[in-house]
Amino acid sequence: MPTIRLHTAKTHVSHRTGFVMPVAEIARMARAKGIDAIVDAAHSWGQLDVRVSELETDFVGFNLHKWIGAPLGVGFLYIRKDRLSAIDRDMGDEDFPESDIRSRVHTGTVNFATVLTVPTALALHQEIGPAAKQARLRHLRDYWVSRVRGFKDIEILTPDEAGSYGAITSFRLAGKTGKTDNEAIVAKLRDSYKIMTVRRAGVAKGQCIRVTPALFTDEADLDRLVEALAVITGTKTG
Repeated sequence: MPTIRLHTAKTHVSHRTGFVMPVAEIARMARAKGIDAIVDAAHSWGQLDVRVSELETDFVGFNLHKWIGAPLGVGFLYIRKDRLSAIDRDMGDEDFPESDIRSRVHTGTVNFATVLTVPTALALHQEIGPAAKQARLRHLRDYWVSRVRGFKDIEILTPDEAGSYGAITSFRLAGKTGKTDNEAIVAKLRDSYKIMTVRRAGVAKGQCIRVTPALFTDEADLDRLVEALAVITGTKTG
């Protein structure tokens, strides 16, 4: 009988709430049971100051357009060198040797103009510095969350515990758990206050709204968000 090795896939930073999963701990637990952890790090690299080795897993997928700043359509796959044989070549790929990671993902014809932007995006990321980016994004997140956490009928879904969040945080209004309700709030924030948010499903107890400040967001933008949520919830401020 052939040996069967199980795999579990884990998202490092939730695209729904921004919660940072303890993937290293999960990976250690999985490894003890003979299970490989495959990590989706699409939202963590560039939002958090993190290194591949800290994830303690052999397989990681990364995105380059979310927090690194390259255009849509570029990313990369990490497979630890001594685990390459655990992944078969893609559809019998023979363009690259079996010992070459590129044989595991058959990309076909790529958008070369997009790929050519990657060095510039990475250079900017390094110039700013991962630690500085993380600190700025967490500051912006804390700036609005700390002011609205006590608002009437508002629930912040992302914890304040150190290491459990980056830039992304989601909220839900009391009784507003469906798609229609949350789409109406997103539209209100966009049309009346020029604030872009995103409705998210798949969260326990109902849908929610995700707020994602970027590096170019400033405090005045978040003041407008706080003002909007005060009006929407009927909370008196000042």
